[in-house]
Amino acid sequence: MYQALYRKYRPRRFSDVTGQEHVTETLRRQIELKRLSHAYLFVGTRGTGKTTCARILSRAVNCQSPEGGEPCNKCASCIGIENGSILDVLELDAASNSGVDNVRALREEAIYTPASVIMRVYIIDEVHMLSTAAFNALLKILEEPPEHLMFILATTELHKVPATILSRCQRFSFKRILPAAIVERLGFVAEKEGLALTPEAAEKLAALADGSMRDGLSLLDQCASDTTVDLSRVLETVGLAGQQEFLRLAGAVADRDTVTALGTLDGLYNDGRDMSSLLSEMALLWRDLLVYKLSADSPLQSGSYGRAELSRLSNKLGPERLFSFLEVVREAVFVLSRGGSVRLSVEMALIRMCNERLSDDTAALSARIAKLENADFGIRNAESSGNSECGMRNSELTVKAESAASIESTADSECTPDSEKPHMQVDDKPDEEISSTVKVIDPIEQEADKDANSEFRIPNSEFSNASEVGFWHDILELLKDDVPIYMLLSDSAKIQAEQQNGALVIYTSNKFTAAQIESKMFSEPLKEAAGKVLGREVIIRVETGGGVSAEEKRGKLERLSAFDIIHFE
Repeated sequence: MYQALYRKYRPRRFSDVTGQEHVTETLRRQIELKRLSHAYLFVGTRGTGKTTCARILSRAVNCQSPEGGEPCNKCASCIGIENGSILDVLELDAASNSGVDNVRALREEAIYTPASVIMRVYIIDEVHMLSTAAFNALLKILEEPPEHLMFILATTELHKVPATILSRCQRFSFKRILPAAIVERLGFVAEKEGLALTPEAAEKLAALADGSMRDGLSLLDQCASDTTVDLSRVLETVGLAGQQEFLRLAGAVADRDTVTALGTLDGLYNDGRDMSSLLSEMALLWRDLLVYKLSADSPLQSGSYGRAELSRLSNKLGPERLFSFLEVVREAVFVLSRGGSVRLSVEMALIRMCNERLSDDTAALSARIAKLENADFGIRNAESSGNSECGMRNSELTVKAESAASIESTADSECTPDSEKPHMQVDDKPDEEISSTVKVIDPIEQEADKDANSEFRIPNSEFSNASEVGFWHDILELLKDDVPIYMLLSDSAKIQAEQQNGALVIYTSNKFTAAQIESKMFSEPLKEAAGKVLGREVIIRVETGGGVSAEEKRGKLERLSAFDIIHFE
């Protein structure tokens, strides 16, 4: 009968246990010095060797000819314990023997001396599954056991074991096995089995094992349908997306290309790829990218992706977006665990990753703020580059700022005939269309201390004499150090401001933006800055209507045109 690889190659000596030297060496020394405890507690994640070490320890303490703390595995005691013919060494599963009656029966049997070995050993696996009454029944004999009795408890959930049990045991913590150690063991097993295991496939299996040697051997056993086990066979057997297809999907998400991302996902879904595994792969990639951005040579990376792929994707993604991606994937995995629609959940996750505006969590908001900050930083770098053209244009409106000398000469232009005066050229479009399609850029928003060669040259205005045109710019200048407030208020597409009857009126069509401005965190710094600029106490009023009417906008533009700094084409 065929035997699974993880059972066939289960370690039989402490020296064969991989990645737990801190445990095996201590146990070997205790056996050599005969300083054994009556109760041990092995703690660790699945597949790290807890039950294996418990079985080796039970043979070693009863071995008739131990070898340096190791069982010989040749004497009658070792063979009888290994094949289960010696009943003095008993292995129990607490998940199926969790009642108090089971523990009471065990306690009644434990007082008898062993029949054929030195010590009676009880191995209780998943001990955290015992009921409270069962733990209480176990406590007394665990506290004062007979000399011939040893308990070896194993658990994956230490926090569920009562403190009274913990204080009576020697605790050994089993670590997750490193991927390199799993790769080495897989290579050894593959060689014994006559399998051609490629290094890429071994690394992939080790990454999927997640620190569990048993999981790694089980996956190798699953992929060993042929004598050659390569990366493509691992991906096909386990149901993972091919790396190139997956990287194409990740690239579409990074580029915010929703159509391409959904199309790639549809192809993977039709090919029978497991969507849960796809989410796990995606979380691993975002995590590796985050580690790569912090330190490109960090050993914390999984090693599943090359530096070229990580470098190309990291240039498109900031830490804020990666945190948002991880949050979206975590939520999608949670929905799948509750029995949600698999394809719909993954599609919604992709759409939200491509468009952060569709997510209302903190990570998505941080990503949107970071995007605005990066855009603002790029605009400022372009302004400081010394280009001769610093204005912004669109098809309906061109805003042009002349030098400071030309502005100062406007007084002389009062004597110029009307036909020679600069004027606005406005198309015969309705006011509503102008207000909805024309983006007005306040020329006073250009910094006053630009280089003399720059085309923009606006004289500084004193706070005490803030003009109707420049007061909002001066307020924003005071708020520059407060990045969230500045980024919100400086968005001219969403925010407009004017003075009305001694109050500062802020117009916005977005109710969420209005609520943010009215909050204490935003309103107090804004009120303080407005008071400094206008030289008096200011009342802040936020309106969420359509904002300034088209007639008022036209009047303001006409006043600006008198200074020859705005032209309509």
